Amino acid sequence: MSNGIKLHERLYRFGTMCVRCEGCTYGYKNADFELVCPIHKKYKFFTYSLGGLVQLGRALYEGRLGLTESVSSVVYSCMSCGACGEMCAEVDYPDIMQLQHELRARLVEAGQVPYELTAVIEGLKKEDNMLGEAKADRGKWAEGLEVKDVTKEKAQVYFHAGCRYSFDKDLWPSVRGAVGLLKKAGVDVGIAGANETCCGGRAYEMGYQAELTKYAENNMELLKTAEIKTVVTACSDCYYAFKVLYDMTGKKGDVEVFHISEYLDRLIKEGRLMPSRNVDMTVTYHDPCHLGRKVEPWLRQKGIEEGQVYEPARSVLKSIPGLKLAEMKRNRANSWCCGAGGGVIDSNPEFTIETAIERIEEAKATGADAMVTACSWCRRAFSDALEASKGTLKVIDYVELVEKAL
Repeated sequence: MSNGIKLHERLYRFGTMCVRCEGCTYGYKNADFELVCPIHKKYKFFTYSLGGLVQLGRALYEGRLGLTESVSSVVYSCMSCGACGEMCAEVDYPDIMQLQHELRARLVEAGQVPYELTAVIEGLKKEDNMLGEAKADRGKWAEGLEVKDVTKEKAQVYFHAGCRYSFDKDLWPSVRGAVGLLKKAGVDVGIAGANETCCGGRAYEMGYQAELTKYAENNMELLKTAEIKTVVTACSDCYYAFKVLYDMTGKKGDVEVFHISEYLDRLIKEGRLMPSRNVDMTVTYHDPCHLGRKVEPWLRQKGIEEGQVYEPARSVLKSIPGLKLAEMKRNRANSWCCGAGGGVIDSNPEFTIETAIERIEEAKATGADAMVTACSWCRRAFSDALEASKGTLKVIDYVELVEKAL
C-alpha cells in the first residue's frame, strides 16, 4: 500500500523487478558508440538511467522520498528518447514512458518543474505554441504557396506544420518544400495557417497532461469541422502526438496519420512522384525517436509488423538515383537521440548540444557527405551543435533531399 505519491501500482512494480543490471543503457556493442542512454553517458550514476528512475518511482510511492528539487533535477534530465525501453526485457515499453510521464505529472502538481520549462508552458498557454511566438504569425511560413486553408475550403489531406517548423525561419524551406511535393503529386492538400495550434505532445512529455487533452480536442475539432480524414505532418513530435498519444487518450477517432516520409514513400510507389535527377552523394540517416522506437510499440499492439516504422524514409532515399546510404552504428531502435527531447533543449541546451555532437561524430564516422533527418527538433539540435562546435558536416532535411531529385 502506498504512503507516498499517487502512482499506478503496475508502474511501482517496475521498481521491485529491476535488478540494476544497467542493460537499459547499452545498445550497440561498439567501443566508440555503445551507450544508448544520453543521461547515463553524461552523469555516469545508476540514478541517471531507466533503472534509477524506476527506483525513484518506487521510493516516492513508498513514501521514502518526497517530490524535492533534487528529484526533479534527475527526472527532468531525461530526454524521453525511449532507448531504455528497447533494451530492458523485463517491462513493456509503453509503460516505461508512462512511468516517466507520471513522475513528471506529479512534479508539476508539486510545483517542482525547472523554471525554463514553466516559461515554455506559459508561452504555450498564451500563444498556443512551444516557442512562445505570436500565434497570429503561425501561418507566415506558407505565404505565397497558394495552398488551401482548411478553415475556409475543403481539402482531402490536412498538412500540420507543427510549432518548430512554423516559427523557426531556418526550417521554412523544408516545410514549404513538403507542401510543394504534395501539390506536385496532385494531392488535394490544405493547411490551417494561423488557426493551427500545438499538438500538445511536448507539453505532455514535460508532465503537463492537461495540455495534451486540450490540444488534442482542439485539433480533432478542427479536423471534424473541416471533414478531414487524413493528416500528414513533417514534424516527428506531432506525428507521435496525433498517431499515438491521441489514440492512447481516446481522442484520435478514425483519422489516418502519416509522417511526410511515409506519405512520400506511398506517392513514389504509386508513380505520382518520380525521383529522376541524379544526387551523387553518400548520406547517413538519423532515426528520430518520435518517428521510430516511440511509435513502434504502439504499431506492434495494432498488429503491424515490427520494424516497419523505420523503412519508409530509407525506401525513399534508396529511390533517389546516385544516392548512397551509409548506416550509423546506432540506427533504428538503437538510434542515439539528437538531444532535444523531454524539454531538455529548453532546460539544459548545453546538454542538448553535447548529445547532438556525439551523433554528429557518429555520422562522420560513416564517411557520409551529409546526415539526413526527418524531424524539425532534430534539425535544430544538430544545427545548434554544429554552430557551437564549428563543425562542417552537412545536415540536410529529408524533404529538401527529395526535392533535389525531382
